[in-house]
Amino acid sequence: DLRFEGVAGGLIPQSAVVSGLGDGVSEKNRDAKLLSPGTLIDAYLGQRVHLRRTSKATGKVTEQDAIVRASGNGIVVQTATGVEALRCTGLNETLLAPGVPADLSAKPTLSVRARSTGPIEATVTLTYLTSNFDWRAHYVATLAPDGKTMSLFAWLTLANGDETGFADADTMAVAGKLNREDDERLEPETRSLSITCWPNQRTHEDDDMRPDLEAPFPVTTVSAEQFDLTGIVRVETLLNELPQLIAKRENLGDLKLYRIPIPVTVASNSQKQVALIEQPSAKVEIFYIWRYSYYSGGDGPQAAERVVRFENRESDGLGLPLPNGSFTFYTMHDGKPFMLGEGIMKDRAVGEQVDVSLFESPGVRVLQRPIKDLQDKEIGFDLTAINDQPFPVRFLAWFGDETSTTTSSGKIVRRDGSRGWEVELPANGSKTLKVRSRKP
Repeated sequence: DLRFEGVAGGLIPQSAVVSGLGDGVSEKNRDAKLLSPGTLIDAYLGQRVHLRRTSKATGKVTEQDAIVRASGNGIVVQTATGVEALRCTGLNETLLAPGVPADLSAKPTLSVRARSTGPIEATVTLTYLTSNFDWRAHYVATLAPDGKTMSLFAWLTLANGDETGFADADTMAVAGKLNREDDERLEPETRSLSITCWPNQRTHEDDDMRPDLEAPFPVTTVSAEQFDLTGIVRVETLLNELPQLIAKRENLGDLKLYRIPIPVTVASNSQKQVALIEQPSAKVEIFYIWRYSYYSGGDGPQAAERVVRFENRESDGLGLPLPNGSFTFYTMHDGKPFMLGEGIMKDRAVGEQVDVSLFESPGVRVLQRPIKDLQDKEIGFDLTAINDQPFPVRFLAWFGDETSTTTSSGKIVRRDGSRGWEVELPANGSKTLKVRSRKP
């Protein structure tokens, strides 16, 4: 029997492949029970354990044997003096088991039974699929002072939601949509113990209300020099201390594979970030969109949608595959980056146009007023776009296909199968479009 201890807790047993033993593998077993307080007590039901009690008043320690009779939401033991519930005497009590049962594993374990006609020396490799792991790209774009270019940086964020950590692992990430079928997985059995008795604590206290003193993630110490007067961490100081390591891009069929050039340690229930993309100067365009519907309108101006657009071409400073991920957009002010908005960027190939919506912007608003006294099945409206910013901006109002425009006071353009009004709004100014359309 070969035991592989420390496999991922989300291991899919039927996907496990053991190579190096030829045809000698006869069966594989995923150990279903992990060592925990509950499973340890369950393993000793009806068996003898050691009970130790300490008096809070005198500090006197008494020890005796006991038999575990029940271990549901609490523990019931039988001693020479009778049957009683554990930790309901007012004393500090603990149970000592004589050992760990053979069927309990401290770590997730896969065991393999192999046959051999004689002694062999072999290099054995275990390969398997597992759940609880994922990765995502996080883009950070900073607009240059001229407003025409941006620097684009991306993190490859690895997330390990498993109880098993992996140290110095060769790590690769695949970008694209892989087809995955849901497989029934055997979840390892663990159980905590919940023992609440008033004599063990004050009556106004509850174990569930006590704060968790263990930090869920490692704590990073930041020196005082890395804070400004507002208490904000100077992020650029921390980033400059990171090693300049970029994931290496490779082709994997019609997908892209990103290989991290150094061994990576991803602890259990934690995240790790590695640089994915670094493009210092890419052309960018910012404009504002209003998506019209004859159901639109309201009592006052409504915010338009701010959109960041760039071409994924080498001539424009990019020209590389862009995996799906979050997108955070910054601008520089007084030499420091300030966030303008966040959005989501979908997978984009080389040569594609990229539009990232940063959602509503209070700087550009739209007021839509209906026109009255129209003919049957005809609708009309005044569309006023207002720019509160001290510089001109590009504005687009898309009408969609639910109406057919009959007349308008401005030029209507057609792009990507949609009709709209495209105009430059002056600084601290506005423009109005009058439109008449026929209902569908």
